[in-house]
Amino acid sequence: MSSQINRRYFFYGSVLAGAVPAAGFGSAPSLKMLGYKSPNEKLNIASIGAGGKAASDIQGCSSENIVALCDVDEKRAAAKFKEYDKAPKYKDYRKMLDEQAKNIDAVIVTTPDHMHATAAIAAMERGKHVYCQKPLTRTVWEARQMMDAANKYKVATQMGNQGYSNEGTRQVAEIVWSGEIGQVKEVHAWTDRPWWPQGQTEIPAAEDIPSTLDWDLWLGSAEKRPFTTGGKDFKSPYGGFYLPFNWRGFFDFGCGALGDMACHILGAPNMALKLGSPTSVECIKKEGASKFQFPKKSVTKFEFPARGTMGPVTVYWHDGMKESPKLDGVPADEWIGDLPQRAQGQRGQGQMQQRPIYNGMTGRVFNFEDYQSLKAATELRPASPNGSVFIGDKGALTTGTYGEQTRLLPTAKMADFRMPEPLLTRSPGHYRDWIRACKGGDPACSNFNVAAPFVEWMLLGVIALRVDGKLEWDAAKMRFSNSNEANQYLKPTLRKGFTINT
Repeated sequence: MSSQINRRYFFYGSVLAGAVPAAGFGSAPSLKMLGYKSPNEKLNIASIGAGGKAASDIQGCSSENIVALCDVDEKRAAAKFKEYDKAPKYKDYRKMLDEQAKNIDAVIVTTPDHMHATAAIAAMERGKHVYCQKPLTRTVWEARQMMDAANKYKVATQMGNQGYSNEGTRQVAEIVWSGEIGQVKEVHAWTDRPWWPQGQTEIPAAEDIPSTLDWDLWLGSAEKRPFTTGGKDFKSPYGGFYLPFNWRGFFDFGCGALGDMACHILGAPNMALKLGSPTSVECIKKEGASKFQFPKKSVTKFEFPARGTMGPVTVYWHDGMKESPKLDGVPADEWIGDLPQRAQGQRGQGQMQQRPIYNGMTGRVFNFEDYQSLKAATELRPASPNGSVFIGDKGALTTGTYGEQTRLLPTAKMADFRMPEPLLTRSPGHYRDWIRACKGGDPACSNFNVAAPFVEWMLLGVIALRVDGKLEWDAAKMRFSNSNEANQYLKPTLRKGFTINT
């Protein structure tokens, strides 16, 4: 690795010893696994989930053979069921895994958060590679079980945080490691989520279950409860009270805005700062508390200790934002996070154009000339309030939702700035990364050895939204040292038939 590091990287010294994995981006070596396929041989992939986000995950893996589909809601899954009309269809993933085991190499798990671990571990126990949507799991204990299972059964894995495959995310890490902004003392990350209802205080009356939905299977490991759409007085652009999307705001099913967006937006800080485990977490502001849902808006503070030659750092997560935050150390007139877009109809010369990136995502690699043109535009669509800022003792750095448009602050510094030479391997594409790993190639960039520790510290913030005060975290013992109330949320209570073998 020493031949790859020029003198700019001396700043962080020993912390770079683990920055460039010997066998790709994962923390486990490449394995020629049972059922190994050559790169030219297609995988046989089944999907647990076929509607909603699952549809795009299936599409992302459509270069391979989609051989079986499962969804508890046949109406929601109808389009994919029709597209893959010859593939066997199921409502119960357990039945699919039993009956189709010999025909399946790998499994996509795209369900509500509370069913991720149960379904994914069932697949891994059968020797199937797994792609699991973010936030990987709903609880810390499940995250550790997911990592352990992946290592035990020697399967290829990937969490669905696409930004980890993005060029800009790697650029953030390489700029930080070069010492360009000095020691990073503080990170702020923010999102405009939740878009769905949170902070509700009443559960509407029960209603009949639609004939196309298996409500009991949808609940899965969660405690039984009556079905409801919310009735005629419930208003949401995302469907009924629970389905198809509003489940994300409920303690029992989702992880709120943290679960939806932190795996994306906090990806760059996690990679660049090699964060590991925090020593404490605290919700320092919240609005709209509820006994069964996450709040409408919140700010959560994570304190991380020194890591090698990297000093202590405090990470702040802001959700429910209407605009990007105003931060000390960042000029008030600077755009931070996602950049605005030209108003519709203003196309042509000077518009920010799509730039090629390694993983083929729709995010843009930063280009200073296009940025200047954007600044000069008379009509702009405001940026979505999503992104992150790194504040160092020598400068600041910002990036967008998925690590796109990474740039120094003030942005004028980018006029003559040269990006550091690449240290990190680049992704061939988020889904392709996983598919390659399934065929015996390098571990995917967000394999469970990488994803589970990242998700674990994020999930501590989910708990802090439910338990007031500063929570002191002991990662080695997997417990909060000062709150038994918080400790009860580290591990789920799983309903019979949906337990996890340990």
